[in-house]
Amino acid sequence: MKEDFVITIQIADTDPVPMNIRREDKAVVRTVEYQVNKLWALWRERFKQRSANEVLAMVAFQFARLYYNIAEHEPQLNATMEQFEKELDSILLKID
Repeated sequence: MKEDFVITIQIADTDPVPMNIRREDKAVVRTVEYQVNKLWALWRERFKQRSANEVLAMVAFQFARLYYNIAEHEPQLNATMEQFEKELDSILLKID
């Protein structure tokens, strides 16, 4: 069975976009599509004075900001997890 396949997504009022994705990514792609469209619809209603393109740009910025906030905290999270694993290993070795 082929690993990649074509899925079509539609964001906001844009034309549908075909994408090649891995089968195991389908649920994630559909969830992202849904969440982006959900926020776009909410903000389209809230910011009626703005054009559809302006609202779409605001949505894109919001998701990019969230991504970079997470990416910024990832090194600290990894360091914390490594320290936790070392302490857990130490505790478990004392039990044996």
